[in-house]
Amino acid sequence: MSRISGSTQLLCPMLRKKGIMVSVHDFPKAFGNAFPSRGDVRARNEAPLTEGVMFSDERRVSVLSDSPSWIIVSQGLGEDERGDLMRDERILTEVGTNEWQVVVFLLGDQSFAINVDKTREILRWTGVRPVPKSHEAMLGITTVRGEVIPLIDLAAFLGHVPQVEQEQRKVIVAEFNKMKLGFVVDAVERIYRINSDELDATLSGTFLGENALYVIKREGRNILLLDYERIVQVVNPVLSAQFHVDSRTAKNVVQEIGDPNKYKILVAEDSPLIRKLIQDALGQGGFHNVELVSHGKAAMDRLLDEGESFHLLITDIEMPKMDGLTLTRRVKEDEHLRRLPVIVFSSIMADDIKRKAVSVGADAQITKPEIDILVETVCRLLVQR
Repeated sequence: MSRISGSTQLLCPMLRKKGIMVSVHDFPKAFGNAFPSRGDVRARNEAPLTEGVMFSDERRVSVLSDSPSWIIVSQGLGEDERGDLMRDERILTEVGTNEWQVVVFLLGDQSFAINVDKTREILRWTGVRPVPKSHEAMLGITTVRGEVIPLIDLAAFLGHVPQVEQEQRKVIVAEFNKMKLGFVVDAVERIYRINSDELDATLSGTFLGENALYVIKREGRNILLLDYERIVQVVNPVLSAQFHVDSRTAKNVVQEIGDPNKYKILVAEDSPLIRKLIQDALGQGGFHNVELVSHGKAAMDRLLDEGESFHLLITDIEMPKMDGLTLTRRVKEDEHLRRLPVIVFSSIMADDIKRKAVSVGADAQITKPEIDILVETVCRLLVQR
């Protein structure tokens, strides 16, 4: 590698030691028109690569810099090396600290964000093959590393007019709810490390509309964090059917625990759409004594209410005010609540997220939209309790 900055060398010794090829995906801000080739890093700016690590699978790790925006993709990084990189370089946020990281991107002159844990990699325009009779925001399909994925144009979905030519746009490859897809955006800027307290939900569900969950206030701008799970289900309504409980599962519930309504369940989920789907699914399983809250702090407040008693907690991870991992840790550290079963039910459940959930004491981790498994796990934990 040539001309690696001192700050970059914090991340590169292990890669060099393992003999791993390193390539850089271009961003005009960082590289102008001189795009580096595989195995050759020529950074014009010596920005510290300290703000985020994203793992797409056991063979690849993507690293985003703080500023300007650029990505290093290393090939051939195995599970042991990934673990060493996380431990040695201390890049990922600490578990249960209410901290997470978001990738900031642009649609026109408006800034938006997506959680780093949902993001696998960021690519130049990949080309697209249209799909007939699809949603207007569904550009079509493309192939990334031998895998066919759908491409959703976020500008078209939100009613924005793209400010750059299609060939100059970027593709954010995301993975959540057990599916991989690409979000097409005008440009990608940087990563912010944020605290859950910074997510402003004042206008959520009203003036922000149905597609934006929160406002992140940074450097004089308002960055919108979108409800990506809702966007995907609007583009492909068939996906909402995955949140229905089959009759066999519902029948087994009654056989195992008798009357499900004698149990009170608390659900912490920030997406209004997913909250409703979870409530409906639990109702199909016979559980109607369910209370819904939109963030971890509200859930913790309810659990600590004097005279209140819940039998089980289901929590998302990404939430304002207090995230799900912090909520789980605080429940398990509380002398009076520690025996309460906690299920982490999240759209992002990669191996590192599962390890984090275990480390804070979660009794189970389930990936959306495995709703049958959720209901079955609720039954199992209530019987064990």
